[in-house]
Amino acid sequence: MTSGTFARRDRGTIVVAETSDRALLREFLETDRLYSAYALCDLDDREFMRTRWGLATAASKPIAVVLQYAGYAPQPIFVMGENVGIAAILESVIRPRTAYVAARTEHLTAISANYKIDPGPPMVRMWVDGAHFRPFAGDARRLLPVEIGELNRLYQLGFAAWLPANAISDGIYYGIRVGGRLVSAAGTHVISKQARLAVVGNVMTHADFRGRGYATAVTGAVTAELLRFCDQVVLNVRADNPPALAAYRRLGYQVNVTFEERLIHRTEPPWSGWAETFRRLFSRKES
Repeated sequence: MTSGTFARRDRGTIVVAETSDRALLREFLETDRLYSAYALCDLDDREFMRTRWGLATAASKPIAVVLQYAGYAPQPIFVMGENVGIAAILESVIRPRTAYVAARTEHLTAISANYKIDPGPPMVRMWVDGAHFRPFAGDARRLLPVEIGELNRLYQLGFAAWLPANAISDGIYYGIRVGGRLVSAAGTHVISKQARLAVVGNVMTHADFRGRGYATAVTGAVTAELLRFCDQVVLNVRADNPPALAAYRRLGYQVNVTFEERLIHRTEPPWSGWAETFRRLFSRKES
């Protein structure tokens, strides 16, 4: 751990600090493997350099974790564990001004201690493994890196951001073409061969070609490829999207948990931490 502070807890004192101890984080995250799938994948070397982790412990045992992922605006954060630990980490260790948080509904109380939470629809985490997966027939073909331009033109219809050039080479993407035109695609958000987990995402079908089973076909093709080396594959879908929920159920996906993805804004004034910063600076000069 690189820094620490203390907070009171019903059962005694908790310690909150930033950590880079991947073994300790993995052990805690594995207690809720499907919910923490993104975070577990982010422990791999390629992703870990983009992350910051806050950990709360009591009697030297982890009780909560907050992950902050760099490179996006607003930055994504993930929370897991006891509310008192989550609140303490967000108070003093992981402190983004604005963030996009993934959290169980019961964690919103802890987050609201330091953040204003925007409204939003609940999300559903779904999962599948080799025993439950049901392949879906379709003319889906694996996409090549040279096709990134076409993929981004399709995604521009419904997504705010474009994929980087290495998205296809680092991940797994399948698409369906009609008359030579890419009209449907699905891919991966993150893959961990170490955790044997992967997250499917970026599922999109052109509006003129919906209702033909294309989204199910491309998602199924990506899932089948991932299950060659993953124990479980997960994905997120809005709870108010029955067609997508039905499509994923046809592939054997099951509901793991309903959770929240919300934009949050820190409620304290931007100068609130200056006094402590100045105190530390001047105490160094005097020593």
